[in-house]
Amino acid sequence: MSSASAEIGRRAEQAAAQHLLEAGLSLLARNYSCRLGELDLVMQDSNQLVFVEVRYRGNNQFGSPLESITPTKQRKLRAAANVYLKQLSKQPSARFDAVGVSPSSKAGQEFNIVWCKNAF
Repeated sequence: MSSASAEIGRRAEQAAAQHLLEAGLSLLARNYSCRLGELDLVMQDSNQLVFVEVRYRGNNQFGSPLESITPTKQRKLRAAANVYLKQLSKQPSARFDAVGVSPSSKAGQEFNIVWCKNAF
């Protein structure tokens, strides 16, 4: 991944995190990594743990950002989430959300954000 692509990805992930924080969620971890995969954001929504996959697409030519979360990627996210959960003393209720980020065509807005709760 080029440094320009990495920077866009970092900014998109930050915009997604900010959107969720403004919606009332609390950030617990960012880029949690284990041998089975990576979780972009781990957040708390009331009594529920939320594992968030953030996807950026520069255009929708090959589908939306949310459509890019394949069954294989979902399996990797579940595996990484299980590792995260095993580290906790208490097993909270959990869900997987997805946030699609794309460039905004509106002046003054950098990104369009689509948040899908219970995505898979």
